[in-house]
Amino acid sequence: MEKTEAHRLPRVVLNERRRRAVKLRLSGATIAETVAQCELGRSAVIRALQAYERGGWKAVAIPIVGRPQGSGRMLSAEQEKKIQQLIQERTPDQLKLTYALWTRQAVSELIEAVYGVRLTVRNMGKYLKRWGFTPQRSLKKAYEQSPEAVAKWVNEQYPKIAAQAKQEGAEIQWGDAAGLRSDDVRGRGYARKGKTPIVLANANRSRLSVISTVTNKGQMRWKVFSGVLNAKIMIGFTKRLVHGRQKRVFLILDNLRVHHWKTVKKWLKENADKIEVFYLPATRRN
Repeated sequence: MEKTEAHRLPRVVLNERRRRAVKLRLSGATIAETVAQCELGRSAVIRALQAYERGGWKAVAIPIVGRPQGSGRMLSAEQEKKIQQLIQERTPDQLKLTYALWTRQAVSELIEAVYGVRLTVRNMGKYLKRWGFTPQRSLKKAYEQSPEAVAKWVNEQYPKIAAQAKQEGAEIQWGDAAGLRSDDVRGRGYARKGKTPIVLANANRSRLSVISTVTNKGQMRWKVFSGVLNAKIMIGFTKRLVHGRQKRVFLILDNLRVHHWKTVKKWLKENADKIEVFYLPATRRN
């Protein structure tokens, strides 16, 4: 067998060969025989045996060299834990920083404000990567929404609605309205420096609205109309929902003002044998 340069071997492999070389020498094998069987150089075999003679089997293993993992960090483990907790539970503006979302620079400034330790943006990226944080596009969430009210509705009220629908054989439908425009709104696009990109679009803008429902099985019903949603359109749409149906409709709506108008509620009361409306949790008022 050809000998291998010891310094090119992985530490685990080298240590195993060093132990084997010592065992062969102790059993009476010559250096040449040991070199051939262990694929080590002559000097590597000699050094392994000398290490054994100085300190036993523990000394045969090549020790780990270099700085221990985690040493040299500018933050202690407890400090790192505290910073991770802050960026998970708070936004920068809540901590009086001039950022809307957490960035490397924002976290670096937070650390400097809390612990007086300044980290470069590059090093901050390494810390965040080690902590398991990645840059992500944010989701938009209505600040008016009350998470507590939503959780209560989902966990308490909706199960009652579902149980009642099952008992009566009613169909649950989720309703909403939206506006449609003939033009589109585009974001950023690439173009030559100094040449603003141009999008050719129809200058005659038109708008339509749509009100629709979807069942838990994905069946949809909709109505397209001009203008804004009013009581007349709302009542006309609900009439279509229940027309010719043998089962009651359980319609779940948000708290749009038109859904609570007297004329709408009056019609719903008169047709309670065909349809019943349930409302999503109300939003917070400032």
